[in-house]
Amino acid sequence: MASQIDIQECASAADRLRFIQFWWVPYRDNSYWVPPLVNERQEFLDPARSVFHHHAEVALFAAKRGSEVVGTIAALINHRHNEFHAENIGFFGFFECIQEYAVAEALLATACEWCASHGATAIRGPANFSSNEEYGLLVDGFDDAPRVLMPYNLPYYKDYIEKFGFEKAMDLYAYMWDVEAIAGGRVEGMSPKLLRVVEKTRQRYNITLRRIDIKRLTEEVLRLKNVYNSAWEKNWGFVPMTDEEFEHLAAGFKQFIDPDLFWIAEKDDQIIGVSINLPDMNQPLRLAYPTPSTNPLAVNWAMAKLFWHWKARPKLTWMRGAVMGVLEEWRAHGIAAQFYYETAKLAIPKGYKYFELSWILENNLMMNRDIQRMGGRVYKTYRIYEKAL
Repeated sequence: MASQIDIQECASAADRLRFIQFWWVPYRDNSYWVPPLVNERQEFLDPARSVFHHHAEVALFAAKRGSEVVGTIAALINHRHNEFHAENIGFFGFFECIQEYAVAEALLATACEWCASHGATAIRGPANFSSNEEYGLLVDGFDDAPRVLMPYNLPYYKDYIEKFGFEKAMDLYAYMWDVEAIAGGRVEGMSPKLLRVVEKTRQRYNITLRRIDIKRLTEEVLRLKNVYNSAWEKNWGFVPMTDEEFEHLAAGFKQFIDPDLFWIAEKDDQIIGVSINLPDMNQPLRLAYPTPSTNPLAVNWAMAKLFWHWKARPKLTWMRGAVMGVLEEWRAHGIAAQFYYETAKLAIPKGYKYFELSWILENNLMMNRDIQRMGGRVYKTYRIYEKAL
């Protein structure tokens, strides 16, 4: 008979470190999981350093059997979400556990109780921490590594979450666009219809597409706030980002952004659309395989390997189309087609062979239709669950 499971809140820096270090345990025999950089996750979970905590309440919990950590979960109230959507819900995230339902049950019950005690009438997730970060539970496509800033989890998590009583709230699709298969590895081989739309848009609307100015990155990203928040404001689960969050985003982008993959559409000097495509840094990160150790030698060795696989011997064949948005009055004007074309024109010669377009809400019929017409196919599905409290 298994011994008792105790739940401990992780409030100190040492507790948060153990919370993070546990994640290597359930994935020790999994060849697809991409381990995080411990110092980056420490900053993300630290209330004193994370901008998310400025508009949210967060509690981290570890399940322990004796002195051994056997699972983790976060419970949170995102006040900006509740204000924007006029809801009263909590969220759970960072759900990881060994393959034992009793552990999952204790963790999920803790998150539900915490959210209920903070006035929530329902709980939704997983969200790490919001729709602007890693969002959803992988429910198919387990035999492939995740792309950058996309989650990965073990198949039994779905069974445990559903057994506890959570039900589907929304599915999120990840599309794969195989440039070799669809376009013969050449931009000229792209859909003739797409090329016609691109040319027609150029001639008719006098819209300018340009790459982001990397020298003015923070300023540029802040200028995108209106488009980003306006283009997605009607999407299920969307939460507008603050200036502080945009500045933090720009600081993160500086580390690995490729300006050839980051496009802005303008009309009469007004930004009307944005397309942010990210190099799949998970490819070199997975090869570097950081350990849970915080020893400076281990950290520096992981960073050296990451740099080697990223810069010295590049292994980047994937990119992720993470953000594409156009102001509502300019939709259906061919701007998305222009973004696809201009990005592919510069990305293909750099060795990118596969594009992931993610994530797309299942009820975003226009975007799903456009990607499918372009030759994209759903190759992974992520799910947001919900449970009444």
